[in-house]
Amino acid sequence: MSLPTKVLVANRGEIAVRVIRACHELGIATVAVFSDADRDALHVRNAGEAVHIGSSPSAESYLHVERILEAASETGADAVHPGYGFLSENAGFAEAVVAAGLTWVGPSPEAIRSMGSKTVSRKRMQDAGVPVVPGTTEPLSGPEEARRIAGEMGYPVMLKASAGGGGKGMREVGRPEDVEAAFRVSQSEAISAFGDDSIYIEKRVIGPRHVEVQILADAHGTTLHLFERDCSVQRRHQKVVEETPCPVLEEQTRAEMCAVAVRAAEAVAYVGAGTVEFLLDASGAFYFLEMNTRLQVEHPITEMVTGIDLVQAQLRIAGGEPLWFSQAEVVCSGHAIECRIYAEDPDHSWAPSPGRIGGYREPGGPWVRVDSGVYPGAVVPIFYDPLVAKLVVWGVDRGQAIQRARRALIEYRIRGIATNVAFFRDLLDDPDFVSGEYDTGFLTPERIAGWKNGDGGVVGSLAGGADRASVKEVAAIAAAIAAFERASARRRPAPQSGSDPWKWSLR
Repeated sequence: MSLPTKVLVANRGEIAVRVIRACHELGIATVAVFSDADRDALHVRNAGEAVHIGSSPSAESYLHVERILEAASETGADAVHPGYGFLSENAGFAEAVVAAGLTWVGPSPEAIRSMGSKTVSRKRMQDAGVPVVPGTTEPLSGPEEARRIAGEMGYPVMLKASAGGGGKGMREVGRPEDVEAAFRVSQSEAISAFGDDSIYIEKRVIGPRHVEVQILADAHGTTLHLFERDCSVQRRHQKVVEETPCPVLEEQTRAEMCAVAVRAAEAVAYVGAGTVEFLLDASGAFYFLEMNTRLQVEHPITEMVTGIDLVQAQLRIAGGEPLWFSQAEVVCSGHAIECRIYAEDPDHSWAPSPGRIGGYREPGGPWVRVDSGVYPGAVVPIFYDPLVAKLVVWGVDRGQAIQRARRALIEYRIRGIATNVAFFRDLLDDPDFVSGEYDTGFLTPERIAGWKNGDGGVVGSLAGGADRASVKEVAAIAAAIAAFERASARRRPAPQSGSDPWKWSLR
């Protein structure tokens, strides 16, 4: 086998741009697909070719398997990279790609299917000797069974969608009388998000950290880890900030966790890039949570500390190449942090903020990376995930990485839509985050409200400690002055013939 010659990227936004860049560096031609809403998107502009695949709703475009395969055939693509989200963990799509004679840049359909079901994967991991959070390995028959098992385990418990991810179909339950309502809500979310209403139950680990291990495996029997990422800063079970290495992980525990992750991947004959996720409790014990059979949103921080391009690795593995480095050669250097920049308004219940970006300036400087899918004048559609960009920084240690992230956030400018940039300025100043002593319950509404009131962090969220209300007033005044200047310019008489235009402009 050899590297693909033309890759169709079955995705959009920043991850499509990221994959296209990796392909271009390897000399691989690229094909973008796009919906009505994404006709002028950055991934469409960056690709060698682009094919329209449907209307704006994802079900009629980015989830339309037949149309994507038609686009591959029309353009002569010989491989498909799914990115993350959409069809990336859809075993049926992977099978359809392979059946069409194309290279699937990802793990086998069998591995996706076995690890895609949380109940099946838990059973497989138990059989492989991987520590698992106590819970069921079969879907629950209904709320009565859930209540019975919860009573035997002891509250609190978690109800989770068997086909779930991203916090969808997940509910914590602390009392028997809340089981039925939580079960119904979980089931409803699960069928809506995944087309599968299977629910399972597991014991709620108190005060855990969410730590995941990046793995790479080739088709020649080599499986390696690329160390861990801490993804504990979450809002409504959605990751917000990730960092590597985990600031509280002991070296012995790190070695054990990484070894378990490799064993978990080997248990399902995994090939490609994947992530094994764990819950780490306060005692240092860890438990298997799930395996993501795809590239993760937060993969850049691993690239920053190891120097290994994970997307290029995916492409090389899909082309049949063996991994070109050994485990001993994978070294974690320094510290990296990622902030997910979303088009949402923290000051108004985190409402989505779609629209046209007026002004856009990304931060720069040494060891600052921005993976984005936008540009000045680009439109953020309402139809998809509101992720605009990922700000990634590296430092020689955690303290320097935090300081660099603070500086980069101050430089970031996005106009025309609301974003969570100011929210991250507050977060990185919070004493508990700075100390590294936080868990998945860190982002409480009370803590966020404290930041808004100016008593939740070391310094205010904006330069000079100004509160948000005063900043809005300043912005309104500035807009009024700018409008006045424009009106004055229109009324200003033209320079007289023969006069010095520079002197005239000073009048």
